[in-house]
Amino acid sequence: MAIRNRVWEIANSFGLENLRIKDRVVPENIGPNEVLVRLTATSLNYRDYLMAIGQYNPRQKLPLVPCSDGAGVVESVGSNVKKWKTGDRVIPIFAQSWQDGTPNVDSLRSTLGGPNDGCLMEYGVFDAQGLVRTPDHLTDAEAATLGCAGLTAYNAVVTFGGIEPGSTVLTLGTGGVSLFALQFAKMLGAKVIVTSSSDEKLARAKKLGADEGINYSTRSNWERDVRKYTDMKGADLIIEVGGAGTLPKSMMAVRPYGTIALIGVLAGGESNLSLYPILMQGVKVQGVIVGSKADFERMNSAISQNKMKPVVDRSFGWDEVPDAFAYLRSGQHFGKVVIEWQG
Repeated sequence: MAIRNRVWEIANSFGLENLRIKDRVVPENIGPNEVLVRLTATSLNYRDYLMAIGQYNPRQKLPLVPCSDGAGVVESVGSNVKKWKTGDRVIPIFAQSWQDGTPNVDSLRSTLGGPNDGCLMEYGVFDAQGLVRTPDHLTDAEAATLGCAGLTAYNAVVTFGGIEPGSTVLTLGTGGVSLFALQFAKMLGAKVIVTSSSDEKLARAKKLGADEGINYSTRSNWERDVRKYTDMKGADLIIEVGGAGTLPKSMMAVRPYGTIALIGVLAGGESNLSLYPILMQGVKVQGVIVGSKADFERMNSAISQNKMKPVVDRSFGWDEVPDAFAYLRSGQHFGKVVIEWQG
């Protein structure tokens, strides 16, 4: 018997005003290598917002179910599936065909929430290789934050950052990626400097382990403060989520031969940028595209071992999806914005 599947769609044109609840049907028989998952939660990334308003990929085919992240419970499995069973708690991976190593073009086209339908649905059918196990100590809402923000931060800090005890990490802002980076960096024994326009958010970041906080609304030359806090050496790693608007300052705040992990474009995606600081100091600017399934499983092992908890700012219900996107857009959040429902 076919299962009714409610989904949120970006319907016929882009814009938050065009988000609609639609009824779809789950096929009676899934493929032999597929898994039917009853999804229960998703989290919002800035990518999801840009996708919804048509800025991320204006040529994206519609309708589209948004949201790259999700978590849920296995409902049924195909005849060839041995790894999963009904009742297992799972998380779909961002790029469904990216299993390990560096990605190729095809694996980067297998991403959820664009170009393929995402997780803002009651039921999803995934390849058995496109899932990882949820850490036991996390709720589904917490687990739904890991696939993009958590894994991006993990790879920025662990894979590309080369962070070790005594290193200094600078995180820009207090959104999901930045706070995950703070948590992973402290797990490795690093010193962490956080920027924000809110003293209240900086105080909360210090409770999570941040060593220094800089309010960039009152300290416009915050790169100088970073130099001061590092005895004029500069940060070993910068979690750069601002993009073109903040990258010039990040280039002045990083140490020679340090790394800038370029992750977001919150302050703009295009700029006339001088390359001299990169050349003169041997700085590595590393774009981070989330990560592979193998990366995800390594991250989850670290999260489980340390009983680490993602920072969830606020949870919205199924009928509040437009409000959740608007809240994300406002920038008020500290950590992740989550949507929860019963599938």
